[in-house]
Amino acid sequence: MRKRVYTNYIAKHIQSYSPIYSFIMVLFVMGIIFGAVIVNSLSVVQKEDLFYYLTHFFGQVADGKTGSAEELLKLSFFHNVKFTGLMWILGISIIGFPLILILLFLKGVVVGFSVGFLVNQMGWHGLLLAFVTLLPQNLLFIPVYIFIAVISTAFSIKLMRKIFIRQGFSFYFVPEFARYSLSFIAAMAVITLAASIEAFVAPVLMKSIIVSISS
Repeated sequence: MRKRVYTNYIAKHIQSYSPIYSFIMVLFVMGIIFGAVIVNSLSVVQKEDLFYYLTHFFGQVADGKTGSAEELLKLSFFHNVKFTGLMWILGISIIGFPLILILLFLKGVVVGFSVGFLVNQMGWHGLLLAFVTLLPQNLLFIPVYIFIAVISTAFSIKLMRKIFIRQGFSFYFVPEFARYSLSFIAAMAVITLAASIEAFVAPVLMKSIIVSISS
């Protein structure tokens, strides 16, 4: 029964904000494509330098010289909470919602560049590495980024409509802000799970793939 209520709530939420979701998702995909295109625009020297640092990092992973899982968990958690928290704060600031879109686009660029560079330099092995080391946690991180971007943009638009178009638009700040805050807390729970995958699962998968490629 509770699962059905949650499902109905999620479906209603997506339906209510479907135009914003569509725009945000297209923007994020454009960021990914742009990030992949940037890889091809790098010079040979730049690619060689980046790949040198990448292979050095892979060597550390293979030797087990990376940080502890607990440290990785903290780094990942706080990094993503700061990123989503910034978007959440920008939603309250009213005029900051364009920056929300820029932040999400840049996050897409980072994802696209990471995958594109691995594939460009390592071919199928790079694609496999990207699949096992970037995909598991990003299956949770990316929906959270999109969700926070949507609710932040929507909240900012509601505030602007309340301020500049007061007639015919009902907006009660306290309950709306309470829902807005609860949404961010729920997102933090998902971030915790995704950060745990990145800290405890991804390094093991990465090490196994690197060892198999090197042998």
